[in-house]
Amino acid sequence: MRVSDILRHKGAAVTTITPSATIEEAIRLLGEHRIGAVVVADGAVVVAGILSERDIVGHLAAEGRDGLDHSVSSVMTSDVQTCQPDDTVEQIMAVMTAGRFRHLPVVVDGALTGIVSIGDAVERRVSGLETERAQLTDYIQTGR
Repeated sequence: MRVSDILRHKGAAVTTITPSATIEEAIRLLGEHRIGAVVVADGAVVVAGILSERDIVGHLAAEGRDGLDHSVSSVMTSDVQTCQPDDTVEQIMAVMTAGRFRHLPVVVDGALTGIVSIGDAVERRVSGLETERAQLTDYIQTGR
């Protein structure tokens, strides 16, 4: 199972925000789309950063309400880990677990082409395991 399989299943749409947007605007966007992270990009093609719920909570804990007016670029993670469509689900799960983050933008030739979450990866992995179990059960029962 590969990242391309996840994107084929869930779609390649990515919610982005500009670096100059405010944290308040980012919060609205996350809530509106019911997502846990937004890719920061100028022109929606090149990844400049990523902003997660965790980033926002930490920022607001330190800055209070005044932090809502700060720019996304001042809070985002700018050293973004990315993946490619040919990466396996196991590879991206290992990267996300090691880095303790839950979202990976998918990049091809420097251009943003999708995003996968740990939830997407787990869902596809479980689906693959269920298919494998069904095949093994069928093999055991029928001998073919």
